[in-house]
Amino acid sequence: MPQPKAAIFDAYGTLLDVHAAVGRHAARLGQQAGAVSALWRAKQIEWSWILSATGAYEPFWALTEKALDHALAVHGVADATLRADLLAAYRTLDAYPEAAPMLAALRVRGIPTAILSNGSPEMLEASVAAGGLGPLLDDVLSVQPLRCFKPDPRVYALATARFGCQPHEVVFVSSNPWDAYGAQRFGFRVFWVNRAGGPAEYWLDQTAVILADLAALPERLA
Repeated sequence: MPQPKAAIFDAYGTLLDVHAAVGRHAARLGQQAGAVSALWRAKQIEWSWILSATGAYEPFWALTEKALDHALAVHGVADATLRADLLAAYRTLDAYPEAAPMLAALRVRGIPTAILSNGSPEMLEASVAAGGLGPLLDDVLSVQPLRCFKPDPRVYALATARFGCQPHEVVFVSSNPWDAYGAQRFGFRVFWVNRAGGPAEYWLDQTAVILADLAALPERLA
């Protein structure tokens, strides 16, 4: 395969660990920490789908706040200070340890890189800076100007417009199977990062390259 004209990455769950916020305060949540984090993430994504499907929009940060409130309420957690600390931690999520070396390797090879995310610009700016990824990216693209969320095809078109190329000339990398499927339907060459090692969804075992993490991506593009 020819070298791609751009490598585009999902942010949350792919470059950034979405469970790091709860992880930093897990002791304060006790045995509920894992369940709170999982429900927070699930509702954040579910509500983005529902809004897009009904033609509505709210910034992703607003959904992040509301999803956390729901998760805390379900698990009977009523602690305003903890809520504030969790939201602050979400703004500066940890990058996965292999993310920066992988991006650096692509940069050495002259492959432009960018984030394409549901995240609000302010969210992305803070987390990219916290993870030290800014110097390794050519752009950070947010859905916010479109007022819709992935997997709407208009979102993926932001990447082709930014880099002036056709979908088949773009590599798209995501750990979210529904996102990988949307990108594949748009025409991108898709790499699905299956960190949990779970069974393939949306026929990705037939249509995408499956990676255990980001470390192997540069060699797979060689």
